Order: sequence, then structure tokens, then C-alpha cells
Amino acid sequence: MIESLLVANRGEIACRIFRTARRLGLRTIAVFSDADAAARHVREADEAVHIGPAAARESYLNIARIIEAARASGAQAV
Repeated sequence: MIESLLVANRGEIACRIFRTARRLGLRTIAVFSDADAAARHVREADEAVHIGPAAARESYLNIARIIEAARASGAQAV
């Protein structure tokens, strides 16, 4: 079974996934852009990884940055 989960989303969806993942005993990892540094999903995750500037195309929609964050954090699943 996996031990860690990177959630490549933000806001309420990410928070719901984190709650469920914790119930399953998983370590949770958030990703965030400059605009979301103080966001709820970042605070609720066990770990958070910065993935770039505020523009979604340069952060959340940049698959290379998501993969890099997964590798850097040791996430076993995305």
C-alpha cells in the first residue's frame, strides 16, 4: 500500500482528499503557487511544495512541475 499522496489540486477538493487520505493513514502533500502560499489546503497538508508563479499554466497546469514536486517530496502517488 502507498504511504504518501500528492494532491495536484487546491481548495476544498484538496482538503476533502486530505481528510480521507489521513483516515487511511497516508502522509499528504499539497502543491501551491505564489498566489496560494497561505491557502487552507497548504495549511492542512502534512507537507507542501511550491510549484511556481500564480498563473495556473505556469504552476498547476505545468505537468513537469507537478512531477518534480512528486519526486522531491517522495510522494508514492499523485
